[in-house]
Amino acid sequence: MVHPCLRKHTHESSAATGYFLCAPCISQTERNLRTIPGLHQECLHQVSTTSRRGNPTKVSGSRRRDHLNFSVLDARYNILATLESWSEMVAEKLSTAAPERSAPQLARFLARHLQWLASQPPAADFADEIEGLVAELRSTVDPDPTSLHTLIRTCVMENCGGTISALSKSSRNARSRNIECSAGHSWEMHEWLNLRKLMEQQRKGADA
Repeated sequence: MVHPCLRKHTHESSAATGYFLCAPCISQTERNLRTIPGLHQECLHQVSTTSRRGNPTKVSGSRRRDHLNFSVLDARYNILATLESWSEMVAEKLSTAAPERSAPQLARFLARHLQWLASQPPAADFADEIEGLVAELRSTVDPDPTSLHTLIRTCVMENCGGTISALSKSSRNARSRNIECSAGHSWEMHEWLNLRKLMEQQRKGADA
């Protein structure tokens, strides 16, 4: 019995035999999975909005303030969270070990099990989410130059009235930028994932 592909198409497409997706959707999802690691790495160049667009010639002794692009950090966080969630589902259902929590490892794991995923009822959701991740990464790598992505967030430290903004002073070494709150608390860039989780917990607590 022929079933329609569960994804929305301009023209109706039939799912491949034994799958919930048509052959073009399966192929596109595989390409998207193989594209994610490179885009995930490339968007690091956009963490500081002046890192690639600024004038590479700097007058000695001049001071520069780099804008930390929170949307980039959020995008990287969302990519890992989404890939990890699908990978955990696959690992549990197939009784196999989950991959290391990194974009390349998670994407490769999902690509290896794509045929199985395409044969499951949530196949369309999976394909849509992977496509959405690629679109988000591409917009991050090549952002709208008119968008400043300037956000201000309450510091996550207990009893701190400071705010964390998307503006950070660059140090002499451009690779050692920190995320700072107005009261003086500071986090290294690699601590963003943990900081992001604390911000989310804080937001949920405020909404409760």
